[in-house]
Amino acid sequence: MTEPRVFRLPDVGEGLIEAEVLRWLVAVGDEVAVNDPIVEIETAKASVELPSPFAGRVLALHASAGQVLPVGVPLISFDGGDGGDVGDAPAVPEREAVLVGYGVAPTASVRRRKRTVAAAPVAAPVAAPVAAPAASRPLASPLVRVLAREWGVELALVSATGHRGQVTRADLARHRESASSLGGTPVRGVQRSMAAAMTRSAAIPQASLWVDVDVTSSQSTLERLRADAAFEGARVTMLTLVASAVLAAARDHPLVTSRWHELPDGSAEIVESPLLNLGIAADTARGLVVPVVADAGGRTLPELATEITRLIEASRAGSLSPADLSGGTLTITNVGVFGIDGGLPLLNPGESVIVAMGQARPRPWVVGDSIVPRPVMQLVISFDHRVLDGAAASRFLADVARGLSGTS
Repeated sequence: MTEPRVFRLPDVGEGLIEAEVLRWLVAVGDEVAVNDPIVEIETAKASVELPSPFAGRVLALHASAGQVLPVGVPLISFDGGDGGDVGDAPAVPEREAVLVGYGVAPTASVRRRKRTVAAAPVAAPVAAPVAAPAASRPLASPLVRVLAREWGVELALVSATGHRGQVTRADLARHRESASSLGGTPVRGVQRSMAAAMTRSAAIPQASLWVDVDVTSSQSTLERLRADAAFEGARVTMLTLVASAVLAAARDHPLVTSRWHELPDGSAEIVESPLLNLGIAADTARGLVVPVVADAGGRTLPELATEITRLIEASRAGSLSPADLSGGTLTITNVGVFGIDGGLPLLNPGESVIVAMGQARPRPWVVGDSIVPRPVMQLVISFDHRVLDGAAASRFLADVARGLSGTS
């Protein structure tokens, strides 16, 4: 009998070391085709549906929903099929991974799975699961297991009252009600990743600066650009102009896209980035994500507007690729869309500057000897004080403000 083929957890990002299993999309006994989605995992960057590297029957799932696994451990086993071994599994999914959302509809070339056996375990030899030996797997019907996955309940934590220790639907419901009565909500997925990133961010010595900007000139520019055929298909907003001003200023202030790097001997160095990769914080149904405009500094304004539009729409649709979430060197967060004037943003770990933009609203403004109403926006930056001092950060912010006010 041929040996089972094992697919190990791949690194779907830039050196990520672990991922959380959110939900299985297949079960033991399912027949799958190459590139069929088999599991949804969550990394420190986003959630990803992994496609199958093999065609064949599923023999074993080596982890349960909610379990965090290191990269490289067995994830799922298939029957021997027509050949191939552990080494045949690709390290990166072959089709574009789906991030942040719940996935996209499969293409016409993807075949539906065919279930060939009941939910009972098969007798074929399989690799030992990482989580626990098979004997310790809680007894439960397929329906109860499906409900447990949907409710985010770990069956091993449920007190079983069924025949021979089986977890019943009533047991599951009681456990869920008991957990709800305590008022606790498990921290998972994007929120867990964000919490970890913000904890790391809190260890960075950060300082903040802010300035009010008269954006009358920028609003006139917006009206002109929206009528320009070169921007057809793109959403041209104040974010577009802030991004352009930030990039223009960053070209003259290379420390803005540099990062602090600690060396093994205890010393440190400041590493400059050869590219301006601009992160755009995006609010989605599943939490905050930061897609990245790659080589934003080398794009024209229409190209920049088009790419920002694509990334924000893809963030909310859950169709970003891993590359869309990697490599940022500088981030913008737009709190103005929530009707907020400003705030002190926290740095993305690995970056040295983040820019927060507030809403543009009418405020009294001194023009010559008169006080007149003008649309005014607050810009705030937080910066790594190990990389930039107050003078360097101030000069950068002042250049951004001049670019938006039209006085540069």
